[in-house]
Amino acid sequence: MNYESGVMAEKGEPITVGLDEEHVEFENSERRGRRRIYIIAGLLVLGLAIIAFFLTRGDGAATPAGDENAQAPTVTVVTPGRTTVEGELTATGTLAARREMPVGVVGEGGMVTRVLVQPGDWVRAGQTLATIERSVQSEQVRSLAAQVEVARADAKLAQAQLDRAKALVGRGFISAADIDQRTATRDQAEARVRVAQAQLAEQRARTGRLDIKAPAAGLVLTRSVEPGQIVQAGSGVLFRIAKDGEMEMQAQVAEGDLATLRPGNSATVTPIGSDTQVAGRVWQVSPVVDPQTRQGIARIAVPYNKAIRPGGFASATITSGSGSAPLLPESAVQSDPKGSFVYIVNGKNQVERRDVSVGQVSDAGVAITGGITGTEKIVTSAGAFLTPGQKVRPELAKGR
Repeated sequence: MNYESGVMAEKGEPITVGLDEEHVEFENSERRGRRRIYIIAGLLVLGLAIIAFFLTRGDGAATPAGDENAQAPTVTVVTPGRTTVEGELTATGTLAARREMPVGVVGEGGMVTRVLVQPGDWVRAGQTLATIERSVQSEQVRSLAAQVEVARADAKLAQAQLDRAKALVGRGFISAADIDQRTATRDQAEARVRVAQAQLAEQRARTGRLDIKAPAAGLVLTRSVEPGQIVQAGSGVLFRIAKDGEMEMQAQVAEGDLATLRPGNSATVTPIGSDTQVAGRVWQVSPVVDPQTRQGIARIAVPYNKAIRPGGFASATITSGSGSAPLLPESAVQSDPKGSFVYIVNGKNQVERRDVSVGQVSDAGVAITGGITGTEKIVTSAGAFLTPGQKVRPELAKGR
């Protein structure tokens, strides 16, 4: 149906306005809006139906409203019991030679002609480390050796004269007093031989002591002498040697921990700046405690290793005895600002928080030193998603 309104213009011409077109446009817009609403509502219904399907799938029927156990989450629990664990403590300290031998001048001294070893060299007992100029001493040795030969010749002559005198005494040409005199002369000559030999041996020993030698086998740590240097008995230490190459760590241990250590406790030493771990053993526990730091020294013997440098710094993990304690996986132990805790499942299958004290942590697990006895059912995982009092379904971990 067409509606028109005629309006006369000033010149008398009619103007026609199309009201039917505006009405049709309004009806089309309204129909499109309703269609959009129907589509959205249909999608919402479909989505709710899909969610309901997945929630009820597998059960075949809706879960009864009163069955709380069916809705409780399943958690894995473990009853740890008690396990023998070794206590450990960590300490830091200085590396040093276990038996350091300072080597200096033993004899008269003199000018150093050669230095035969360097730091880092291994030496045997009695090996020459440096030689000293000995021209004067060598001449004295030759002089004394000649005196020995002279004394021997005199003794030989005195013996020959005594033998001839004894051959003539029976004929009356030589008196008994002459025999006694010649015997005494022979004895004196032999004594002079022994004196000359002793003097020669002494000089040879003095000459041999000129060289600087290693008192025992070991590793040369330092060298403080150069060729051409004049040395004597007061020259101080020329070499430092670690006997047999044995090293040690002087670990600083707190006073309370010092009482738990004994000689023979095993330890692992790690030099600072290196990932090398060297096995060792405590060989001495200090009998005194520093009154300022309240610490004592545990000396850990370690074999030679290139990473062990005397004077360096190192850390150590020391075994400090053994005891029994519950051992839990790390996932079972939670922590918050109040401290460490675990969740246990009580007889009503409800979760309870239990504060614990944590001991040694190792690859085997976390030792619990207080808070539980080991007979409880401990939640091993998903503890972060539980709340005290929550109902759960405990499931014993496999292998427990």
